[in-house]
Amino acid sequence: MGHKMQNTFGLHNRNYPIDHQGLKNYRSAYYNLNENELVEAAVERSEGTEGLGGSLLVTTGVFTGRSPNDKYIVVSKSNESEIWWDNNSKMNLASFIQLKTDMLNFVSNKELFIQDLYGGAEHEHRINVRLISELAWHNLFLRHLLIKPKKSDLKNFSSDFTIINIPSFKANPEKHGCRSETVIAINLEAKLVLIAGTEYGGENKKAVFTILNYLLPKKGILPMHCAANRVSDQLSESAIFFGLSGTGKTTLSTDGKRVLIGDDEHGWSDKGIFNFEGGCYAKTFGLSETTEPEIFATTTKFATVIENMVYDKKTKKLDFFNDKLTANMRAAYPMHYVSKSAIDGLGAHPKHLIMLTCDAFGVLPPLASLSAEQAMYHFLSGFTSKAVGTERGIKEPEPTFSSCFGAPFLPLKPEIYGNILKKKIIDKGTKCWLVNTGWTGGPYGVGSRIPLKDTRAILEALLNGKLDDVKFRRDENFGFNVPLEIQGVEKSLLNPRENWGNSLEYDQAADKLVKLFTKNFENHMPVSLGKKLSFPNLSH
Repeated sequence: MGHKMQNTFGLHNRNYPIDHQGLKNYRSAYYNLNENELVEAAVERSEGTEGLGGSLLVTTGVFTGRSPNDKYIVVSKSNESEIWWDNNSKMNLASFIQLKTDMLNFVSNKELFIQDLYGGAEHEHRINVRLISELAWHNLFLRHLLIKPKKSDLKNFSSDFTIINIPSFKANPEKHGCRSETVIAINLEAKLVLIAGTEYGGENKKAVFTILNYLLPKKGILPMHCAANRVSDQLSESAIFFGLSGTGKTTLSTDGKRVLIGDDEHGWSDKGIFNFEGGCYAKTFGLSETTEPEIFATTTKFATVIENMVYDKKTKKLDFFNDKLTANMRAAYPMHYVSKSAIDGLGAHPKHLIMLTCDAFGVLPPLASLSAEQAMYHFLSGFTSKAVGTERGIKEPEPTFSSCFGAPFLPLKPEIYGNILKKKIIDKGTKCWLVNTGWTGGPYGVGSRIPLKDTRAILEALLNGKLDDVKFRRDENFGFNVPLEIQGVEKSLLNPRENWGNSLEYDQAADKLVKLFTKNFENHMPVSLGKKLSFPNLSH
């Protein structure tokens, strides 16, 4: 690689070099390198190791997940009243300018990698994103995750937003107005994101998601932290899957029978739904060829980025069950690596909206039908639960509520997204469902996880209209409707109370969960909204 001052390589808009972003004293700039070149650069620079099938094995050091506490939005006169500051940390403009100055000085005489990409498959609503990164593999990662322009489009490309990501730069809290050496600072007015002190790849894509979460509601478009699939290869009716990490969002939307639109981030416009991304970022812990063949196959494909997985040094074989580095091990790959995927990233208006939750209390049924009001309630609650640990017999799971199933990425107040969702559900007649992929027959440590085959059978039945003629019962705790039978699923599974050995213990657990929901809603939602959505059965 070049060692003279300011060598420039690769296809880009000659009138729009990185000098426009204030970068002037770099050693070399590599623009829009392809997958081959980026894998080669990453291996050559010892950023990662070549794995099976030409995949790239990388580790991200201390940070194996996002750093939500280190994420900031630069406060300005125009955004001070609209940003949801209870959920977002403020950074003042002077601190941001200082951080930018110091980061730009830091990269003098360094090699930099640049990718010019699109965020959003619907042309009129997409944004042009430029990533300038210290690590070649970060370029590869975002090249998979966002949408690649045609070569001819690169010649005239200029960015709407720029991300500068320099992991080896350590922020100074006193000087840069932040908490630690790690910082993700988003300046919406300057259209610039600065990332320092973390190598975790996901920060790049989530910065783009946060920006779209800010811009799109102003156009009446709902940005969603969800997976989506459609019926056929043609533009056809879709289904969307909301869910926090670990609920099965990627697994259940990539089922091989329907066509995958995307596994993580979408917008819902007047035309239908569209993927923000051009790839997937799947969790790989516990991945098996038998239960998830589509995702498993991507782990040995060329240029797939394998993040924080333990592997055999000689054979390069991956250990899917070793979480020594992290349980949040992941694979990033382009959409076309999934055999049935929508390369256009588009779907017609969703016929079904599915909210996934992993209930470790064992209270929620595996399926419930929701009204538009209930859907908005559960959307704003965004409930799932994490088990406190992995030892047997732990009785106290940790409930997690994340508004709109994506609170860390919401710059605006949840009710803004909730109101758009409710309007779209009513306007388009979308059917809404709550699917529990968690425990049954008792809480975590006592009951068992709802089998994946049963969840798949439930989804197949609802997506194929097989529940249209089925009778439902009203759940006395949550007020939603639960089917009495589903073909291919044990009846007892559909009624968690009957599935528990002790119905009194079930009632106590249900009461506890209802109180948690109620408390969360009171704490986090405005009074006016709470009144509109107060369910009589959620008040005991």
